[in-house]
Amino acid sequence: MGIKGLTKLLSDHAPGCMREQKFESYLDRKVAIDASMHIYQFMMVIGRQGDQTLTNDAGEVTSHLQGMFMRTCRMLEAGIKPVYVFDGKPPTMKGGELAKRKDKRDEAEAALAKAKEAGDQEEIEKMSKRTVRVTRQQSQEVMQLARLMGLPVFEAPCEAEASCAALCKAGLVYAAASEDMDTLCFACPKLARNLMSPASQGKPILEFDYEKILTELDMTWEQFIDVCILCGCDYCDSIKGVGPVKAVSLIKKHGNIETLLQHLDTEKYPVPEDWPYKEARELFKHPDVVNTDGLELKWTAPDEEGIVAFLVGEKQFGEERVRNTLKKLKAAKGKSSQNRLESFFGAVTVKSSTTGKRKE
Repeated sequence: MGIKGLTKLLSDHAPGCMREQKFESYLDRKVAIDASMHIYQFMMVIGRQGDQTLTNDAGEVTSHLQGMFMRTCRMLEAGIKPVYVFDGKPPTMKGGELAKRKDKRDEAEAALAKAKEAGDQEEIEKMSKRTVRVTRQQSQEVMQLARLMGLPVFEAPCEAEASCAALCKAGLVYAAASEDMDTLCFACPKLARNLMSPASQGKPILEFDYEKILTELDMTWEQFIDVCILCGCDYCDSIKGVGPVKAVSLIKKHGNIETLLQHLDTEKYPVPEDWPYKEARELFKHPDVVNTDGLELKWTAPDEEGIVAFLVGEKQFGEERVRNTLKKLKAAKGKSSQNRLESFFGAVTVKSSTTGKRKE
């Protein structure tokens, strides 16, 4: 879910923190990508017609592999150095949000059945997207593909976006790429949205600068987290009637949620019972993340035969298309210093800096 209304809030109240970047401007930049979120998006849109998804002859869903293969190749051709990070075990506090999502999927399943009976194609497509669920096997298949393509791959101990932020804070990557705005709550120096959007959409990368957010809002990290909790996050309910703009004004006035609650008109703004905002704050401040101490990121040459064996041999992709796509990567490597892709076709080691590491 991310943070409700945060993009518009920053656009209106901290516009200097946002800037549009051309996809090509990320040449030679290392980016930690929230892979789990993007798998979900691919499964919602790629090859979908009504309630039918892209599958092979064996009936196995392949939209996640199609999406990741083509988007990864596009990034490599542009000289971008992706690092894929996958979700681990969700924090216990996210149980309520996950339960809500399951309820919504169940409701969508029921609505989908009704739409099929009525022959309502528009409703069928709409509801079928709401029933999408990424399985463990599908995540493992994308991990396998990413490794075959020579990319660094991590399974986070908890939330993928938190580990992406940790890699960015450690100076190992230029930015974290996710559509979840809560990545900024983990003090991620740079967040890149739309990086994985298809070229056909022509969307520029929307880049957020964390330090400029704090400067323009005139807030500390803790206060920004409190604003995001008030807006609505995955870890706890929000106060009914308090939206993003109200959240900023209340935190600016009172400094933190504790003081705010002492002065809040709870008749007008009812506070959730046993509201775990403190625990939510701690999850943002001290997340369970990939250990970046002494971490080295390595990119190696794509294993063409391994990729063909997996995508063509196991998943029944068209061999000609797969090989032609990989051929384009090799051609991009040889183009010139403008598209410096040598690092993808020979091992490169990037050592972590000793500065800017996550503080506990």
